Amino acid sequence: MSLGAGVRLSITTLTVLPVRAGRVDRPAAAVAMSVAPAVGAVLGLILAALLGLLREAHAPELVAAAVTVTAAALLTRGMHLDGLADTIDALGSYRRGDAALQIMKKSDIGPFGVAAIALTLLLQAATLTTLPLAAVVVAFAASRVAIPLACRRGVPAARPEGLGALVAGTVPMPVAVAAAALVVGAAAAATPDRPWQGPVAVVVSLLAVLGLVRHAVRRFGGITGDVLGAAVEVATTITLVGLSFR
Repeated sequence: MSLGAGVRLSITTLTVLPVRAGRVDRPAAAVAMSVAPAVGAVLGLILAALLGLLREAHAPELVAAAVTVTAAALLTRGMHLDGLADTIDALGSYRRGDAALQIMKKSDIGPFGVAAIALTLLLQAATLTTLPLAAVVVAFAASRVAIPLACRRGVPAARPEGLGALVAGTVPMPVAVAAAALVVGAAAAATPDRPWQGPVAVVVSLLAVLGLVRHAVRRFGGITGDVLGAAVEVATTITLVGLSFR
């Protein structure tokens, strides 16, 4: 079944959780990208539990936050951070099409990419020093809504091969919209004293993702796996920042 294969593909692609890989094809990819927000919520639960344990152990706030951010990178193989660096390097080059894609393929990271990773980790760690644990779950679920939005039908792949080619255009628009609406609604629980704040933070992050995807299509001709990683990190960071205001 595409459902079981898709769920396994989503978990094995987006995390290091020990799940046996199943079939890898476009139908499975459609399911995998559609359920990405649920995988993000599970990841958020794990990280919230870790952060909660560190707080209970009276770890310094910044240490607890930094360990949690490190765990997030380890649980995702640093894949999204790598995608962020490659995408920012390519965008920062002001090149288009194949020339930009060649920059993304290089194994080294340029100054734009290094700065992007450093600032992203700094912002994420800073927000986790004060956020309630529910907000961590919401932020990681919201960040993975970026995936079905980026993989919605009508968005092309930049290359004929690779992860982007496998997943681009696989998610029906109603599924992407439903995933976004569900997480936006759930985000109100992250800020119960100001129930509008959570949904606003998620909406702003998803608007940024839509802008990034549109720009990637214009500059690269479509999306790649790196663009998906960048979208996830952008959504994570903006949501965490939006939820941190008090």
